[in-house]
Amino acid sequence: MKIKRINIRNLILLSAFAAAFSVVGCLAAYTDRTKIDALPADISGEELTSAMASSIDSAAEDVIASNEALSTETVQVTSEDASATLERTVFTVTEYEAPVTMYTSDTVNVRSGAGTDYDKLGKLRWGSQTQVTGETDNGWYEVLFGDSTAFIIGDYMVSELPGTPLVFVGDSRTVQMEKAVGSTDSAFIAKIGEGYSWFKNTALSEIPSYAGTGTSMIINFGVNDLANAGKYISLVNSNIDAWTEAGITVYYAAVTPVGSGTTVSNSQIESFNARLQAELDPRVQWIDGYTYLSQTGFSTADGLHYNNDTYRNLYSYYMSVISQA
Repeated sequence: MKIKRINIRNLILLSAFAAAFSVVGCLAAYTDRTKIDALPADISGEELTSAMASSIDSAAEDVIASNEALSTETVQVTSEDASATLERTVFTVTEYEAPVTMYTSDTVNVRSGAGTDYDKLGKLRWGSQTQVTGETDNGWYEVLFGDSTAFIIGDYMVSELPGTPLVFVGDSRTVQMEKAVGSTDSAFIAKIGEGYSWFKNTALSEIPSYAGTGTSMIINFGVNDLANAGKYISLVNSNIDAWTEAGITVYYAAVTPVGSGTTVSNSQIESFNARLQAELDPRVQWIDGYTYLSQTGFSTADGLHYNNDTYRNLYSYYMSVISQA
């Protein structure tokens, strides 16, 4: 029975596909049809299979070579890139004979190595007591952290418990600011309805318990006794030497504006603020919260005390002034 040549070729192609069990072989055989068409019509089945296998092998080698070249180009990394990826701070540790107790002077990151390019393992808050086991040649401390050792940059470690970073001293407005912002890393020495006498007789003696090296102290008295401007000036100026020697940075926060319905006026507050700003020792830094709230606005229910959002905004303003000092 005579079978058309095109049918024979189709059968041979199918046989080649089944024998190769390879997608690459299939594609290679199919794309090499010109070679199949050039074979003589009377070629034997064995000769045609051999020729087909040779064509597949050749095409497959070309495809593999092409893929290898593409793969090499895709994953190629220059020596410069590899160096940048793998480079970490190199350091050596001098171990102590026994752990030494130290304290964190601020909230600080704990890392897996002595450099900011190492992973963060956690954080320690201000005043955290830490066991130090060694120090590095690039200014870091090796510390015990959990069940292993870690590293903290030396700028934030001190041998004695440091002063609270922020100490607020004041009246009811200071009390309410504490409620609005919380007291993390801060201390509040304040009492509702108080003024000069309480500052002198009570708060003054409590300050050393909280304030010390590195402390920023913000004083905010006056709204309850604006007539005592001279006494406030004298009290602060007479203590500035001791505070400065203790490492305390002193700020006096201006009495902030009032709304309607109060027994004091903003003109009285402005006079009080102007006198303090002019006569306080130059080492006392002024924070002009009065102008800040007058310009940005504030919300008060009783004319004297603010809502939480206003206190938080005022606190943020205080922090911006202190950070720029």
